Amino acid sequence: MSSNAYSAELSPDPALRRVVQWSAAVLALVGAGVIAGLEAPLAMRIAGIAVWMVSMTAQLRALRQGWSQCVAFRVSADGAVSVLRPDGEWLTGRLEPDGVLLRRWGWIRLRAGTGRPFAEPVRGSCRQSREWRRLQVVWRHVGA
Repeated sequence: MSSNAYSAELSPDPALRRVVQWSAAVLALVGAGVIAGLEAPLAMRIAGIAVWMVSMTAQLRALRQGWSQCVAFRVSADGAVSVLRPDGEWLTGRLEPDGVLLRRWGWIRLRAGTGRPFAEPVRGSCRQSREWRRLQVVWRHVGA
């Protein structure tokens, strides 16, 4: 098998996506609480909370938009990425910096086509999943 044919294909984990969404919501509220507790005039605190909430909402919306366009993704040994859209079309993409892949979970940043980058939380086990094992091998050479 040539190295270009070696790839890993993974589907998103809905449970991990929910964890990310709930974490973002909790952290948005915690941040608003921190801003509310600052020693600053009331108008500045209200403005700070508004800016914080708008920023958090925009970040979460961008993440969900990326997720809505990703049914699965494939990472090849040469670093090429393909993202499967809900309509069945594979888009050429690329790995973005700042992704992390550990032994059982990861946070992979992708860009599908010319769209905005998004992060995909992933998890797996080398003992139970051939695709996870392949992703680990590819990541050591390309993603790191």
